[in-house]
Amino acid sequence: MTTIDLSTPETSTKAGPAKPKRRPLDWKAETERFALLGAWMLLIVIFGILMPDSFLSWRNFSTMFGSQAVLVVLTLALLVPLTSGDFDLSGASVLTMSSMLIAVLNVREGWPIAPVILVALASGAVIGAVNAVFVLYFRIHSLIVTLGIGTFVNGLILWISQSQTISGVSMDLVGWVIINRFLGIPLAFFYALILAGILWYVLEFTIPGRKLLFVGRGREVSRLNGIAVDRVRAVSFMVSGLISAFAGVLYAGMTGSADPLSGLSLLLPAFAAAFLGATTISPGRFNAFGAVIAVYFLVTGITGLTMLGADAYVQNLFYGGALVIAVALSQLVRNRQPQDFS
Repeated sequence: MTTIDLSTPETSTKAGPAKPKRRPLDWKAETERFALLGAWMLLIVIFGILMPDSFLSWRNFSTMFGSQAVLVVLTLALLVPLTSGDFDLSGASVLTMSSMLIAVLNVREGWPIAPVILVALASGAVIGAVNAVFVLYFRIHSLIVTLGIGTFVNGLILWISQSQTISGVSMDLVGWVIINRFLGIPLAFFYALILAGILWYVLEFTIPGRKLLFVGRGREVSRLNGIAVDRVRAVSFMVSGLISAFAGVLYAGMTGSADPLSGLSLLLPAFAAAFLGATTISPGRFNAFGAVIAVYFLVTGITGLTMLGADAYVQNLFYGGALVIAVALSQLVRNRQPQDFS
């Protein structure tokens, strides 16, 4: 009986296993990934040509990096519920509450700074848990709940502060946030980078992070695959509150005081950076390092225009326009698929 050898030269044992073909580099995809980074570099070049002595000074860059660390941390806080398909409009209020608790307990009540920081962080987690209860138990849209809770927290801030700015926060906190520096940059910037690295690792390489991504892509499909969707969403709100409170700790350390209103203005820039960041590094997904790049892209534009003598209203135009454009671009990256924020 004759056997027929069906092997080809490529699959025969003599030739050995076929080598996997290298996938050609997708230049379009790579350009899309790093377009925002390129735009940021272009802004630096333009303003550097116009103002070489002032704009390109290391002092200017160290100021930008350090002073915007609070905005970076708040943006990272908002990324967590956004990834799971929820909005958290209470983030800036949590930040302000955290900084105000530090001022009230440390300055007025004389508490040591370490336990005060723990109380401030715990307040953020508690507010996040309250958000989760109303969103998940009563099935109310996260936009409505977090807007209402944020407004309620604003009232609490005005009450406990008696509508006054409280200064004189412990110099230990101020020192470890803005006075102490590495490479001439305040430590607050490096705290923000470390947090971005942790968030990136969790979302990319851990099971809880992958669950968060799956829930954001499709809640019903995730539920059918055995993922506890409500638990994932609840944790995302609590983590968002905790990180927002950490932003408040940095805010108090950066200013050495607490203002009952100024922190609230950071909400719009944070959302603008979050959505703009979703168009870079990992296009179509909210991602930590994309958010960091987006923050400093926006800040570079505003700083350059201000140094050129632009009026104060340019900041609102820049942030407001950036938010709308960022959302539109993120939708184009996702092929205009509707996002599930129900």
